[in-house]
Amino acid sequence: MYFSSLTILSDRHIRNRSHRTNRQYRVSVALLLAVITLLFSLNIQAKELHVAVATNFLGTMQQLAQNYQKSTGHQLLISSGSTGALYAQISNGAPFDLFFAADNQRPEKLEQQGLILTGSRFTYAQGVLVLWSSEDNLVDAKGEVLRHGQYEYLSIANPDNAPYGFAARQVLEVKGVWQTLEQQQRLIRASNIGQTYSQVASGAAAMGFIALAQARLEKKGSRWIPDASSYSPIMQQAVVLKTSSDPQLAQHFVSWLQQPSARRIIKNAGYYMPDVY
Repeated sequence: MYFSSLTILSDRHIRNRSHRTNRQYRVSVALLLAVITLLFSLNIQAKELHVAVATNFLGTMQQLAQNYQKSTGHQLLISSGSTGALYAQISNGAPFDLFFAADNQRPEKLEQQGLILTGSRFTYAQGVLVLWSSEDNLVDAKGEVLRHGQYEYLSIANPDNAPYGFAARQVLEVKGVWQTLEQQQRLIRASNIGQTYSQVASGAAAMGFIALAQARLEKKGSRWIPDASSYSPIMQQAVVLKTSSDPQLAQHFVSWLQQPSARRIIKNAGYYMPDVY
């Protein structure tokens, strides 16, 4: 009787243990399937936007893209270049979703050409021009180095394609040195403001006009910020293009840019911010 009781208890214990094991297995499988379903769902929902960005805004856009992906899962595929070059690509049918220009003229032209979504053009930042040198004491606080300084080459972005290059030419004309530099062949015309930055950083040019957002990345060197009245305001506008494969997501990114955190990134990079988009 004693051994019989032990046997009965042992069998019951085994059955209970087997039941618990099966239940744990089913729960584990259910959880695993739930996780797989969630990951699969997120993978389907995550999308991509192809964004054309003026070179001066590239670093800022990369930072915005990282934050946007963290908060939404969506990824920005960024192509950069001079505003003029990007405009030409878009006019010829380049499949971008959004275009962030360094001026307002090209977005207006795209609007006139019927290549953007109605009502999508907006000003996202106002650019600030700066004369920068990688040498610590070359550029003085008033920019008089342009008139009296001993330097060989000055780099600017091509005024015909790059808004910052056009603004640089205006400043040089106000200073009365544009024609002199032209005649002396001391001007280097870069294809875009990123190339201007590289030429100055490498020493190929003694100094150059770039965006304040670029100059702020440098801890060394010297710089002068021209008075805003000496050049036309650099109103940087963006548009949602009709070639967009996902206009709804493109509009979502535009709305996301209005959040205080996104606007703070743009402002801290070295741009003036419009009161409203």
